[in-house]
Amino acid sequence: MTAKLEIRPVADFDMAAIQNIYAHHVLHGLASWELEPPDVAELTARRDGIVKGGYPYVVAILDGHLAGYAYAGPYRYRPAYRFTVENTVYLHPDQQGKAIARPLLQRVIDECTARGYRQMIAVIGDSGNRASIRFHQKMGFRQIGLIEGIGWKAGRWLDSVMMQLSLGPGNTAPPQAN
Repeated sequence: MTAKLEIRPVADFDMAAIQNIYAHHVLHGLASWELEPPDVAELTARRDGIVKGGYPYVVAILDGHLAGYAYAGPYRYRPAYRFTVENTVYLHPDQQGKAIARPLLQRVIDECTARGYRQMIAVIGDSGNRASIRFHQKMGFRQIGLIEGIGWKAGRWLDSVMMQLSLGPGNTAPPQAN
């Protein structure tokens, strides 16, 4: 039996499940470099800023449960960066390896492209996160940098891997007036 995966925009009632997923990654992983999981109110405020800023924020629903979420936000806040976004994807730990991340990120890529963004940056926590690096490569990203030993978590220094994906015409043509 094949479960049906639904990708849809985030809703207020999703935030508790999102907080649960993110808290797991903060406490047990290296993808997030936060040390303490933010509460639902803080994650809701962050989500509101993303959505009000004109960026996509979507969730994956599998068998009636929130299996993961993804969004894009500003890469940096200086005006010249306004055509570049940074992506984020998190899955519930029980849902990894179930082909959920690809449609989640593809939806974010498609929406960012439709909104006129030209570059997407993935900032991957630690060079040892081979699964995330391979996933982004399969999605068309290429590694553009490595910042060694920039973060301290879990009793060790962590690297930051930078990957990039061109959206639409990328940097081959000027953007539309904005």
